[in-house]
Amino acid sequence: MRSLYVRIFLITVAVIIVSSLLGFFFSNIYYHAKLKDFNDEKLVGIAMDMKKFAEEQPEPSTVQRYLHNASALGYEIYVTDGQGDDQFYGREFREKELDKQAVRLVLGGDVYHGVAEFPSQPFITGFFDNQLSNTVGVPLQVSEVRYAMFMRPDVILQFGELRIFFALIGALTVGISVLIFLFSTRYLVNPIERLSEATKRIAQGNYNLKLNTARRDEIGQLAQHFMTMSRELERVDQARQQFVSNVSHEIQSPLTSIQGFAQLVADRELPEQERAHYASIIEKESRHLSLLSKQLLLLSSLEQGHEDMTQTQATFALRSQFRQAVQVLQWQLEEKELSLRMSVPESIKITGNEVLLMQVWMNLLGNAVQHLPKGRSIEVRAEQLDKACVVYIQDTGDGIAAEHLPFLFDRFYRADHARERSSGGTGLGLAIVQKIIRLHHGTIEVSSSAEGTLFTVTLPQM
Repeated sequence: MRSLYVRIFLITVAVIIVSSLLGFFFSNIYYHAKLKDFNDEKLVGIAMDMKKFAEEQPEPSTVQRYLHNASALGYEIYVTDGQGDDQFYGREFREKELDKQAVRLVLGGDVYHGVAEFPSQPFITGFFDNQLSNTVGVPLQVSEVRYAMFMRPDVILQFGELRIFFALIGALTVGISVLIFLFSTRYLVNPIERLSEATKRIAQGNYNLKLNTARRDEIGQLAQHFMTMSRELERVDQARQQFVSNVSHEIQSPLTSIQGFAQLVADRELPEQERAHYASIIEKESRHLSLLSKQLLLLSSLEQGHEDMTQTQATFALRSQFRQAVQVLQWQLEEKELSLRMSVPESIKITGNEVLLMQVWMNLLGNAVQHLPKGRSIEVRAEQLDKACVVYIQDTGDGIAAEHLPFLFDRFYRADHARERSSGGTGLGLAIVQKIIRLHHGTIEVSSSAEGTLFTVTLPQM
C-alpha cells in the first residue's frame, strides 16, 4: 500500500512534469506567433550591416577575416556563390540542407526569411534549431563576385554559460521545491494520521479523544467534526448500554415475581384464596411482559426507519380517531371519574399511517388517564393551520417538575412514582409516540405547570 507521502511525491513530480511541458508548449506557441517574425527582422538587420561593412572592404582577405571575427562573436555564417564555392564560418550547422531555390533567390538580390518561414511545431522551438534552412540570407558583393550569405545566431556560443546557469537554477528550484513540499506535507499528513489513529481507537470503543481543533482550515474543521462525532457515538453507546440495562431490569423484575409466586402456587397446602391471589399476580406480570415485548419490537422497528411503516398512508378524519380512542378508554375514564372535552372539527383531515397515529393518541390519552387523580379533566383540541394540523392534549393534573421535562421522551425514563412499574406502564410509551411523529415529519412538545400538562403535536399536511 502506498503511503500518503509517496502519493504526494508522485503527484508533485507529475505536476512539475506536466506543467513544464505545458509551459514549454505555450511558450513555443508564443514564439512562433509573436517572436519569430521579430527575430527574423532583427537578424536581417544585422546581416545587412555585415553585408554593408564587408562590401566596403577592398580585399577579399579582409572580408574573410571579418566574417571569421563575426562568427567568433556568436554567429554561424554560410557563404556561397551557387557554383560550388561554399564557405562556413563559426560552429558547424547541425543540418546543412538548403533549398537551391533559396540560394537562387538571394543571388538574385532578394532576402531569404528562413527564420520567419521555419515550420511551427508544438515541441520544437525554431530559435534553438541549428539548421541551415533556419537562417536569414542576404546578397553579398565581393570583388565583382555575387555571393549569398546566410547567417543565424550561435545560441551555444552566445548563451552557453547562461544556458547552464539557468538549467542549474531550474533543476535546483525543482529539487528544492520538491523537498520543501514533501517536508511541508507533514503539516497536512500528520493530522490525517492522527485522525486515522482516532478511528482505530473509536473502533475499539475508546471515545476519549483529544484532537487539535485550533487550526482554522478544513483539517481543523474535520477535527472538530470528528470530536463531535466521537462525543455523539459515546452518548449513543452509553444510551445503548443504559437501554440494555433497563430492558434487563424490566424483564428481570416480572420474571422474578412470576418465578417466586409460581413456586408458592405449586404448594399443595396453600389456601385457595391465596392461590387465586398469587395466580392473578402471575397473570398481571405476564401481561406486563407481553406488553413490554410488543412495545420493544415496535420501538425497534420504528428506530430502524422501516419505510413501509409510513408508506401505508391514508387520509382520514382526525375526529373519528379520537372518538375510537375515547371509546377504548371509556371504562377507565368512568372508573376515575374523569371528564373529557373534545374540540376537534370534522373538517380536519390528516394523512399518514392510521394505525401508528392511533397508537400516538392512545398513548397520550392513556398516559393522562393513568396519572390523573380522580375527578380531574382532559381536554383535546385541534386546529388547521396553513400547512399543518396542530393537536393539543391538556390535563388538569399536578404537573411534571421542570427538571424532568427534557428527559420525558427517553426510553424507560420515570419522572416520579406515578410512572413506577406498579402503574402497569413500561416507560416506552412516550418514546414510541415521539418516534412515530418524527416518521411523519412532525414534532411533539410538552409544557407543564402546577395546573397541568400540555402536549402539542404538529403534523404537516402531506
